[in-house]
This record gives sequence, C-alpha cells and structure tokens, in this order.
Amino acid sequence: MNHVVERRQKRPFALQDVFDWFETGLPGLHPPGLHSIRVEERSTDDAYVVRAELPGIDPDKDVEITVDNGMLTLRAERTERTEDVRHSEFRYGAFSRSLRLPPGARPDNATADYKDGVLTITVPVSERAASATKIPVRHEGK
Repeated sequence: MNHVVERRQKRPFALQDVFDWFETGLPGLHPPGLHSIRVEERSTDDAYVVRAELPGIDPDKDVEITVDNGMLTLRAERTERTEDVRHSEFRYGAFSRSLRLPPGARPDNATADYKDGVLTITVPVSERAASATKIPVRHEGK
C-alpha cells in the first residue's frame, strides 16, 4: 500500500499568509478549539445584513446569536460523524464571530434565516442620526 503525504513547502512569510489569516483568524487570536466564522456584511438605508457560512450545522440546536453593548455575536458548534464498514470519520469545532452593529440598529426586531449552509441575520436600522451634533456650552453669568 502506497501512502502519499503532501506537505506544504517551507517558504518565507508571504502575502498569501496574511489573506489566509483573515479567512481563518490570526494565530493565537481565538482560544484553542474556537474558530472564526466567514461572514459577509452589508448595510442599506434600512437594514444591516450579515451572511455567515455555516455548512453542516443544525441551526435549531447549534447556533446562538446575541447582542450586547452594540456587538452582535454569533456562536456555532458543529459535530459531524460519518461511518461505513471500513471507515469512520468525525469533524467538530466551535465557531465564533463578533461584529459591531451600526448606529441606529434595532436588534430587538432582528431576524435570522438558515438556508443551504448560510445563516442570514437582518437587523433593522432606523434613520441614522446626523453625523455631527453641536452641543451648546452653558456658563454662569449669561
């Protein structure tokens, strides 16, 4: 029986490493066993939408979405096992990602939908406040 093992060629630090880190999280940034979740986010005039790549999970029992102090946190855990007569394999892991909500976000009216391995979270956004506000200074004598 021949076994071929492919090894990554040792090379000096490369720009590709930086892109890999953004996809999987910087080394040491997550606690052991906790991985980042790939997301895409966009804002419209009336909503903030996050799409998270979470294939192979059961959204009813493996996903938790919370909002605390303007931070949307998505946690998921995957446990998958496949078996046949000569082979068994399992994959597992915990995933987490936190994103700052935009000004005017209304998390109490947020919705989350899961379809084809993608979780879509939609947070309504009320009209955004003016970017600058002038605050008058009061002082004694006037």
